[in-house]
Amino acid sequence: MRQKQRHPLQAMGLMSAILSQLVGSTLVGVFGGKWVDDLLGTEPLFLIVGLLLGLAIGIYAMYRLVHHYFSGD
Repeated sequence: MRQKQRHPLQAMGLMSAILSQLVGSTLVGVFGGKWVDDLLGTEPLFLIVGLLLGLAIGIYAMYRLVHHYFSGD
């Protein structure tokens, strides 16, 4: 079976979306964790939790985006 031909700009758009999702969710997690740390006085705890949570959410969003891109929907 022949794969569907995609325009090179679609690949650039996919890479841009992946980058923005990973960076955006990580930054939101870090700054959200820093904000909670400032409120509660627990210096690195929620910053690390926010970082890991942001990375996990970014990876999940990236997986869904790539799966949607290659499924042809």
